[in-house]
Formats: sequence, structure tokens, C-alpha cells
Amino acid sequence: MKQIFGIGKETVVRLLLAVGAIALISYFIPHEDKVDYNYALGRPWNYSLLTAPFDIPINLDSASAEKQRDSINRTFVAIFKHDNSVDRKAVLELSSALQSATSLPGQKRNHLVEQVRRIYVDGIVDNATFDCIKEGALPEVRFLVNNVAEPVSTASMRSVRSAYALIDSVFPDAETQAAMDKVMITRYLMPNVVCDSVESKRMLDQLYQRALAPIGVMQKGERIVDRGDIVTPQIFELLKTYEQLSADRLVKREDYKYTIFGQIALISLLIGALFLFLAYFRRRILENMRKMIFLTSFLVLFIVASFMVISTLGMGVYLMPFAVVAVIFTTFFDSRTALFAHIEVVLICSLIVPFALEFIMLQFLAGVTAIITVQELSKRSQLVQCAIYIFMVYSLVYVAVHVVTEGDFSTVSRNVFGYFGINVVLLSFSYVLIFLIEKLFGFTSTVTLVELTDVNNPILRELSEKCPGTFQHSMQVSSLAAEAAHAIGANSQLLRAGALYHDIGKIDNPAFFTENQRGENPHKALTPDLSARIVIEHVQNGLRRAVKAKLPQIIMDFIVQHHGCGKAKYFYAQAQNANPGKTIDPVPYTYPGPNPMTKETSILMMADATEAASRSLTDHSDEAISSLVNRIIDSQIADGLMKDSPISFRDVEKIKKTFIDRLRTIYHTRIAYPEVKEKK
Repeated sequence: MKQIFGIGKETVVRLLLAVGAIALISYFIPHEDKVDYNYALGRPWNYSLLTAPFDIPINLDSASAEKQRDSINRTFVAIFKHDNSVDRKAVLELSSALQSATSLPGQKRNHLVEQVRRIYVDGIVDNATFDCIKEGALPEVRFLVNNVAEPVSTASMRSVRSAYALIDSVFPDAETQAAMDKVMITRYLMPNVVCDSVESKRMLDQLYQRALAPIGVMQKGERIVDRGDIVTPQIFELLKTYEQLSADRLVKREDYKYTIFGQIALISLLIGALFLFLAYFRRRILENMRKMIFLTSFLVLFIVASFMVISTLGMGVYLMPFAVVAVIFTTFFDSRTALFAHIEVVLICSLIVPFALEFIMLQFLAGVTAIITVQELSKRSQLVQCAIYIFMVYSLVYVAVHVVTEGDFSTVSRNVFGYFGINVVLLSFSYVLIFLIEKLFGFTSTVTLVELTDVNNPILRELSEKCPGTFQHSMQVSSLAAEAAHAIGANSQLLRAGALYHDIGKIDNPAFFTENQRGENPHKALTPDLSARIVIEHVQNGLRRAVKAKLPQIIMDFIVQHHGCGKAKYFYAQAQNANPGKTIDPVPYTYPGPNPMTKETSILMMADATEAASRSLTDHSDEAISSLVNRIIDSQIADGLMKDSPISFRDVEKIKKTFIDRLRTIYHTRIAYPEVKEKK
């Protein structure tokens, strides 16, 4: 199914990539209009000047507040309440039990009940409260009367045990004692004066509020703390109040949903701009699904990781190596794509950083530095050099922005330079990341291409031993093609590597190729079609060797495309001459292709044919070389071998000029050195 609702399947996939990227970034972006600060009591403030965005009450610092609380707790008298229902119930139940269960005379019975009533009037408390009373820690309690706390002495209050002891001492006679035992009088003795925890807490909170009330108000716009200031207890408390009020205001804001919609809209516009850039200026990347998946997933993962680091660590904005984006995209794509992607990441992350101007200036210039430094990344030392340059740029930009905003050198934080150091150390490990990306997505970095051009590579060493002529031809083609690539802005390092491997298939039959022949030509004993088949087979033989050696796909493209769908013209012409007047089927004499599909493979086809043909020149004049180059390349274009390539006519003219200049230098006429004549 190539279309979904009338839209191409690949277009749908690209749309899903864009929508997925927007959704993930919008989901993970911290949905707050503030950034948590990381600070500690007694340590320097590591951020820029912080001013009050609204009026902030000035509270006591934590130490002073704790002293106030301790003082209140020591002097606070709890609120108690007298539960009259306990009194009435206990007295009624005791009177009924004595009357029904004992024969105690009425006078004694009434006397006993009255004694219990008086004890309840004085108050019975729980054992813990009674212990405090005995120790003198609770000389009085307070009762609420008409919502006013009135003090009441605890001298007459008893516990259940002491109440029973009092009754036992008042009624020593055996008859009353027997009656009390029978009804188990302790069952009717229970605490009726209890602590009112609700009212006590309310009263205590009121005392706290009065004692800990704000001692002043910081007006909107006033200075809270500046970079380098020591966080004193007063500043610490002020910062806590600021954070709490910010959170409360954020929750209460009814228009907070519009903030989220605004963030999503900005992210959508930025991601859309990236896809439009690819559509107009990097169509080959947009049409390559593997590259698009890598590009989108890498950007999303890096942005989400940045969100987490910045939100979690107070100085995460300085620790996150944003220049990694520029390094990776320069390595696998090109400098313009790298710069655009880097700017996208910086702008999206600027939505959550506390100091957006400083952040954008720092990361933009760091990204530009990275792109310039690793433009032709070929060795690990370049990443170390890049890290050093970026550290210098970070430091200079930070100091410059700080002086512009603060107007003072003395407040520059030295700790920030340490964070920059950690940042560039993390950046220098991009080499490992490049290796992992190559393995996961099948890309080929410049570093790998440089490694492939090492002539000690097993395949190239075998080529030089078994096919010395082909090896020299490949070296010449590599040099010629790289020069032309440089002239038109193509990937010269890729061409250099691809040219070295394009003829490795000749290792299987070295003697059948002119450059390796040192005696008899084996083609003389073969028919033209058989000779053509052997020669054409070097493409498939080379592809098999490349697969076995696990060469990158991009190198295999050079092997299969360097002849395109062209003909083995020598043998085709030989067959026509041997069969005059007869139509010769061109298929046995045609390479399987495909035709060159990139600028680099097109340059290799031109360089390969031109270098091989130049060896047969007997006249090395400028006119002869120019005629040869123009004839070879024009013939390839006329045969339609360049129809699938993005190469332009302007590029072709530059390539021709480069070839002519290069061949003229190779075949220039040398001066004959005079011999010294001996005197007779």
C-alpha cells in the first residue's frame, strides 16, 4: 500500500516523525514558569541577579523562628474541657447499682454518691496529666468560657487511682467497703477533664502566627540576591518564601493552560522549520528514511536529556554539552544542517533556562566553534582541540555577558569555569558516540573514511600485491577525484576512500586488465563477449569482497556505480568490427549498474575513465589533454550515465578544468639535464 488517504506512505512517515517529536518534547518540557534554584545555607549564590517579581513578605530566619517556637512551647498552657456527660452518667449508674445490688442504708448510699459527685466536680484526669500535676509541670490548665481561655488550678484534680484512694479513706466502715467492692466502684471513676487537642492546636497556631508574622515586605523589583553573595539565614528564608509563593501563584493562575499551549506552539513551529529547511535545502536527507529517523530521534533524546539535567541540577545549563549536536551532525551530514539543528536545540531549551540571553549566546557561539573545528574530522585529537576551543569561547562569552548585565568583573563566579571544564570533557567523548551511531544506523563518519584510506588495510594490501597496476591506477584516480570533489564542494574524503576500493574486484582476475599485464594478453584467445563478461564481472567480484570485508554501504556504492550502465566499449567495438553489417546485442557488453546517484560517484566515474584513457596518450600537449577530458566526460553524459545524479553542468565544467590542470601537471614535459663533457 503505497498511499494512505491519497498521501504517499513515506510522507505519512515523515509527518509522524514530526508529530512524534513535537509530542515527546512537549510532554517532557517542565511545565513551569520558573526554574528551581540549587543553593545552600552559607554557600555563594551561583546565579545572576535575582529580583523580586512581586511583593514578598520578609519572615524570620529559621534559627530565630525556632527560638520563638521553643519559647511558645515552654510557656503554652493547653486547653482542657470538662465533660459533664461523664459526671452525670457515672453518678446515675453508681446510685442505681448501689440501690439494686446492695443493702447499704440510704443515708450511707447518698453520702457515697455525693462524695463521687464532688470528686467529679474537682476533676478526674488521665494518669499522664496527673503525673505532670504532681511534678509541678502543670500547675493550672485553661478552660474555654465564652470563647475565652480562663486558667483553672489543678491542685484539686485527681487521677482515677487517687480518687479511689480518697473514697476508700472517707468510708472505712466494713458495710460501705463491702458495698463498694460489690459494685466495683472503680468502674464509675473515669477522667472527665481531658485535653481539647483541637482548641489547643488552634490556640498554639495563633501564637505561632503572631510570633512568626512577617517583619517586613520586600517590594517588587527589589534585589533578593546576586551572583557571589553568601546565602545567609535571612536570604535563605527569603528564597524559600519566594519559591513557595511562585508555586502558589502558578497553581492559582487560571491562564496556565495557555502557557502550555504557547510552549507546544513554539515547539511545533521550530520542528516545522527544521523539516522545511530539509525540504528546501537538504532534500536528500529528507528522502532518506534512515537518516530522518536518526536525525529526529537524536534531537528528541538530546532535548529531553537536557530538560532533565537542567531541571535536576542547578548548574545543569552549564554542564550539558550542547555542542555535541553540532559535532555529530557535522560528522554525519554537513555544516549547514549541523548549524540549523544546533540552533533548533538551543532555542527549544531556552524555553526553560533561567537566563535565556546568556544561554543562547554561549551555546550558539560554542556550536559555531565546534562546526568550524570538526569540519573535516579525521582523528581523535581534533575533538580534544575542539573541546579546548569551546572552553575558551564559553569563558570569554560568559565573562562578556556578565560584564554587560552586571557591569562588574568582581562578581564573576569561578565555579562556572569548573562547570565549563566538565562540559568540554563530556564533549570530548563524542568519539565514542560517533562509533555507536555508525554501528546502529550504518552511517560512515570521516574518521572511518580516513581509516579506510590506510594502504595497510588487508584489501588494499592484497590489491597492491596481486594487482600493482590497478593499485597505482586507484591511487591516481583517488587523488584526481578528491581534487575535483574539493573544487565543487563534494565530500573529498569519501571520494578518496571510494576510489581506492572501486576496483578491488580485479584481484580475482588481475591478468585480464591491461594495467596489470606484463606479457601476453589473455584476451587474444577469447571472444569479445567472453572477454567483456570477465571484465564486467570485476564489479560483482568487488561487491562480494566488500561484503565479506564488511565495508560500509557507501563504499559499496562506488564499486557498483563507477561504471554505471555503461558498455565495455573496447570489446563491443571489437565484436562489431568482427561482424560487419550485423547488429550486435549490447546486453552482454553492458555493466549491470546502477548509474551514479550522487555527486561523488559521478566524479569517480569521470576520474576513472579519464585517468585510464590518459595512459594511452602519446601526445601530452595541453590541447591533447583537454580534448581527451572533454571527449570522455561528454561521452558519458551523452550516453545518459549521469541522468540519475544531482551533479550540475557548472559542476561538470569545474571537474573538467580540475582534471585538465591535474593531468597537465602529471604529464608536463621535463627538462633534459645536460651532460658534462670531459676534456680530451
